[in-house]
Amino acid sequence: MSKLWGGRFSESTEQIVDDFSSSLHLDKRMWREDIQGSLAHATMLMRQGIISKEEGTAILQGLQDLTQEFEISFQKGVDPFLNSKAEDIHSEVEQRLHAQIGSVAGKLHTARSRNDQVTTDLRLYLRHQIVELDQDLIALQKWIVQTSEKHLESILPGLTHMQHGQPVSLAHHLMAYFWMFQRDRTRLAHTLKGLNVLPLGSAALAGTAFPIDRAWVCKELKFDSVSENSLDAVSDRDFVIEFLSTASTIMIHLSRWAEEIVLWSMPEFQFLELADSVTTGSSIMPQKKNPDVSELIRARTGRVNGALIGMLTVMKALPLSYQRDLQEDKQHLFESLDSVRICVKLMFCQMQKVHFKIDKMAQSVSGDASNATDLADFLALKGIPFRDAHEVVGRIVRFSIDQQIALEDLTLEQLKSFSSLFDQSTIEALKPLNVLKARTSEGGTAPSSVRVQIEKAKKYLE
Repeated sequence: MSKLWGGRFSESTEQIVDDFSSSLHLDKRMWREDIQGSLAHATMLMRQGIISKEEGTAILQGLQDLTQEFEISFQKGVDPFLNSKAEDIHSEVEQRLHAQIGSVAGKLHTARSRNDQVTTDLRLYLRHQIVELDQDLIALQKWIVQTSEKHLESILPGLTHMQHGQPVSLAHHLMAYFWMFQRDRTRLAHTLKGLNVLPLGSAALAGTAFPIDRAWVCKELKFDSVSENSLDAVSDRDFVIEFLSTASTIMIHLSRWAEEIVLWSMPEFQFLELADSVTTGSSIMPQKKNPDVSELIRARTGRVNGALIGMLTVMKALPLSYQRDLQEDKQHLFESLDSVRICVKLMFCQMQKVHFKIDKMAQSVSGDASNATDLADFLALKGIPFRDAHEVVGRIVRFSIDQQIALEDLTLEQLKSFSSLFDQSTIEALKPLNVLKARTSEGGTAPSSVRVQIEKAKKYLE
């Protein structure tokens, strides 16, 4: 099959070079966006009188016929590009169009280059994918909110350094992930705004002498504005880097949660049980029930982080304007996009079916001395400097360990032996649920504070 650029060359390309430089196996997923951009471009050329109405009509009909042909193939489970020898999806569409309508197909490429075409396709494709990824995150956030409303008083050990610190509610713990994902969605929105700039019309690198109407194409393809500089437009991949950075952060958040799920499902924790339908077994140990989804999410984080580093390396020291190096952007972008989308979906899938073992969580808090801070706070409220109160409570904790008595089980007489300021209300304050309810500061773990979080979260989801 002849190349779109073959006229200048006297020798055929070596097969190994063709295989190495072809990107169709990657960018064929953008066929719909390629046709979408071509439809807008052809219509503009016709409107501007750059091509005749007859030529434009033939091109538009041919592109629409191709769209239908590709859709029918995919509906039948057949890849229409499987045996193609084209360099990329842009060449594939143009060559197929030529086979359908003849040489007039060549006029479609008037006033554009593959350089501005490919980045337009990529922006159209990523724009759609970001919207869908945002919806995936919203589904996960809705599950968090709905589940949190049921567990405002479900007690859970709050950890620092992987050691028991203070009691928190399961709702408070889950809502922490809501806000992580909310920040991710904010970053996605920023990326979406940044990429929604039309590069088409920049041509190869210097613009075009044809009297094109970029503003009309911009409106037709629903971009916010046109690019300001043709050199920058064809070589800009900031939007890819921004997306990969956001995708990496989403994966970091998923990975943190996945690690906790793995830990919480261990016999040593038993804070939750995953459904059989989202776990696997062992080929040798019959009793095993493995949290493979969470483990693979942890591992996939490395792929996405690697894609970010890979793309940054592609762009490092890349001179203006377009360089073939930029073809590698799709390898990094598509792998990262596929990974982050399936991981968000799988996290939602497994959490929908999770069973939290509330009794085990509460049992873990019992006698763990995570109410010690409340003893110190009690003395501080009585006027003792907190550092002095901390010292007193440290001795009480040492006493409870030596006597093998939980702090909440100490008698008032025993507490008074360390400070006369303790009274009957101290005993009530040490109960784990009361410790939980005492943290009423904004953003705290008290049920009243978590309810405020949840109401704010619902407004974000609206």
